[in-house]
Amino acid sequence: MYIPGEFKEDPVISFFASRVFALLVSLVAVLVVIAPRNATAGPLTDQVHESVDAVLKIVSDPELKKETRTVERRRMIRQVAAELFDFTEISQRSLGPHWRARTPAEREEFIALFGDLLEYAYVSKIEMYSGETIRYLGETIDGEQAVVKTRIVLKQGTEVPVDYRMMQKNGRWVVYDVTIEGVSLVANYRSQFNTVIQRSGYRDLVARLKVKQVERPGTQRATP
Repeated sequence: MYIPGEFKEDPVISFFASRVFALLVSLVAVLVVIAPRNATAGPLTDQVHESVDAVLKIVSDPELKKETRTVERRRMIRQVAAELFDFTEISQRSLGPHWRARTPAEREEFIALFGDLLEYAYVSKIEMYSGETIRYLGETIDGEQAVVKTRIVLKQGTEVPVDYRMMQKNGRWVVYDVTIEGVSLVANYRSQFNTVIQRSGYRDLVARLKVKQVERPGTQRATP
């Protein structure tokens, strides 16, 4: 995410030049790889595979690749992403202690803005799929919390450890965080959001997110 402002060195402000961007690119690579199920696969691994299959079907469809169907294609990808990721939970955890001070209206606004940012980054990168592969190392479930451990195998042979952190919510399992090479996506955002809020206030963070939303061409939320 790049949000214009004086804090250009900040990962939250200069997303494309930051570690956060590297994490998200790797996350997207996980979601668009093709890998066989193995002995360690479980129900949560199967859930990820189902999302992978659905997304690959969308991005591989010659008709949906046409420019005239961009809005439709991205809406479909967003729907798949929303089934795997809980953007409300991710938003709350990323805002951290500042979440408690927000009114219901402010929370709804932040979820919409941050969710849109994550969805846009997800969609724009997933459309750049180039055939990465993945190895599943297993999953562990502890009550209503779970971790699915994987490794992305890049084309040059480098392996990147990626852990999906999942929780059971409203009767289904959803992703609320991802750690890549030991770095949490949510913790990274939380640290940077806190920095912006401490420097110039919560409303300034929201204003910056709104500016960036307007700057993105063709990214208005589509109605399902």
